[in-house]
This record gives sequence, C-alpha cells and structure tokens, in this order.
Amino acid sequence: MNADIIIVGGGIVGATFALQLAASKLHVVVVDRNAAMPQVPQGDFDHRVYALTPANISLLERLDLFQAHDRARLTPIRAMEIVGDRQAHLTFSAREMGRSELALMVEHRLLAHRLEEKLRSAAHVQYLDHRAPKSLAVNHSGVTLTLDDATTISAALVVGADGAKSWVRDEAGFTSREKDFGQAALVANFRCEKKHDYIARQWFADGGILAWLPLGENVISIVWSLPISGADALAALSADEFSNAVAVGGKSLLGVMRLVSPVARFPLVSARSEQLVLPHVALMGDAAHVVHPLAGQGLNLGLQDAAMLAQVLCSRGGPEAAGDWALLRRYERARKESLLAMQLVTDGLQSLFAMDSVFAAGLRNAGLGLIDNFPSLKKMLARRAIG
Repeated sequence: MNADIIIVGGGIVGATFALQLAASKLHVVVVDRNAAMPQVPQGDFDHRVYALTPANISLLERLDLFQAHDRARLTPIRAMEIVGDRQAHLTFSAREMGRSELALMVEHRLLAHRLEEKLRSAAHVQYLDHRAPKSLAVNHSGVTLTLDDATTISAALVVGADGAKSWVRDEAGFTSREKDFGQAALVANFRCEKKHDYIARQWFADGGILAWLPLGENVISIVWSLPISGADALAALSADEFSNAVAVGGKSLLGVMRLVSPVARFPLVSARSEQLVLPHVALMGDAAHVVHPLAGQGLNLGLQDAAMLAQVLCSRGGPEAAGDWALLRRYERARKESLLAMQLVTDGLQSLFAMDSVFAAGLRNAGLGLIDNFPSLKKMLARRAIG
C-alpha cells in the first residue's frame, strides 16, 4: 500500500491532523490499534473531559465537527478562581478578556466519536482500526511501516500521534526525558447541590492540587493531584466518603456533592522529546510532550501541534513535499518555544507548591496575589493560556 502520509494513532490529535490534511488531497493512512468508539450515550457526562481553548474550539468547528444537538453538552468556563495554601487568590474572567468564555468543556467520548465519524467518510483518508504497527524502516526517500497483520505501507512521512508511550517515538530513535512527580491524579464527576455558575476552581493545599471544572448546570468534573500515598488513601474511600472529601477540599462551595461516575486514577509524569522531527518522521501530542495537568493544557498543546504541522505541510502542497526535511524543521521550530514554556511553567508551579517550607509558601502565595493585583499582567498570562 502506498500513501503520502501515515499517521500512527487515531485518537483526538491524530484524527484532527488527518482531517486537516484531507482538503489538501494528500493520501493519508491512519493506523489505530483501538476499536471503534461507541455511540455517545444521552445520560451522564463522560468522566474524561477537556477544557479546550477558544483557538482549538475554532479549529474543531472549522472541521464541522459538532452536530446541532452536541452543543448542549459543551459547557463554557466563564471565570476561573485559584486559591493558594495560605488563601491567596487569583481570578480570571472572560468578561475581563472581552470574550464570552475562557474555555469550553468537551467530553472525550463525544469528541472522539465525532472525529471517527468524520475520518471514516473523509476523502483521501484511509482509516485502519484494530491494527498495530510492528516495524518501521526509514530510508532516504521515505518510510515503510509494517502492521501486525503483515500489511506494509510506504509513505514520505510517518507521524507519531500514538500517545505518551509512543511506539513511533521509540522505534524511530527519538531521545526523550521523563520526570516522575511521585503523584497520582484522581478524576471523577459529581452532581452538586448548588450551581457552579460556570466557574472553574483550583485549590493548592497539602502538596496537592484540586481542580473543579463545570459540566452542565450542576455537575462538575474534578482532577485531584496528590502524592501517591494520599491518592491511594482517597481512592480506597467509599463513594460517600470520597464525595465528602472532595466537598471539604473545595470549602463546600457547592454544598452536598454526589459521585456520579467511576473514579479514574493515573500516575503523574512529565515527558518531552528532545526532537519533534527526524528525517521522514514527526511527533505530535503526548507522543512529543506530556505536561502536568494543573493547567489543563495537554490536549490543547497537541491540537496546536496538529494545526501547525498541517499548515506547514499544506503550505507547499504536493505529495513530494510531505517528507521535506526543511518543512519538518519549520514545524519543530514553530512549536518548540510554546511547548518548552508550558512545560517549564507547569513543572515549576508543581514543584513550588509541593515544597514544604515557610519560604516557598510565602513566595507562591505572594506571587498569586501580585498577579491578581496587576490587571495588565493577568491579561497577558490569560491570553497566552487561552490562545
């Protein structure tokens, strides 16, 4: 089988990239080891959710991704409140930014299902699910990928969009660095006694970070990042005990809370590939970088990777340009500054709030208060975060 571009990984980032290329008439093959996504149920919200920036929502809307009835499941974040461990406050609002929202909450299963529907019907895109890569050969003219069913695909470029444990990254010989925070994150949804008023809230306390994100009118999604021992202790609680702990951690601002989803637990690490490109190979999304979830920017960064590489490749056009080394380097240069800046900020904040010292406590809380008292600085930071 011949193609212009092979994308390994048919998740949200890989699928978004493929759909952007579809209009260019490049022949794209998407290889996805996963099964088809199930239909989106009409009941409670998925416990895997993303806070997508306006720039990325615009990207998805240009792909005509959301159907009319999906709109009711997209929840705006209109303000954000951050509280330090000494009660220092930092607030952001969409109104201050001259926007209708800072971000939109989107469910994983809704977004993944809609992308898959589009992939299966897209011109110039061939979608191979239930397939896994087995070997990769790179030469001066391109790549040959062999799958576990013995299918071979030749192309000018292979793109690894296959997640944090990327097969493409390892097989192609990229150098990466990883940092283990010694923490785990608990993720779950809760129905609340009081409405959240479309405010996202975040508390830094006891070496952990508790985030509440709005869903619907009185449902929130939480991400609670804690040292592993603390996460294990919380995960062992009954549903009622865990609900009470989450309510207390958030100062009971939304009254009584009731757990309405499974509780997911995952270890927290950050990782960064030293390169985004090698000859005829490129990385994007978690395959290239994993950041701490405290800023909620993981998927946002991946979608911007997809947008930039698609823009760079389509700017030259033609199948012969797909593996052009100069084009691939343009993509790497365009993305490296933003990726490094976000990694430094998230890793630095996590380390600062994890430090158990009077000096560190004073520094981090003074910093929050300082930013909150300087509107121009606050707007600058918010604009960089939301795009």
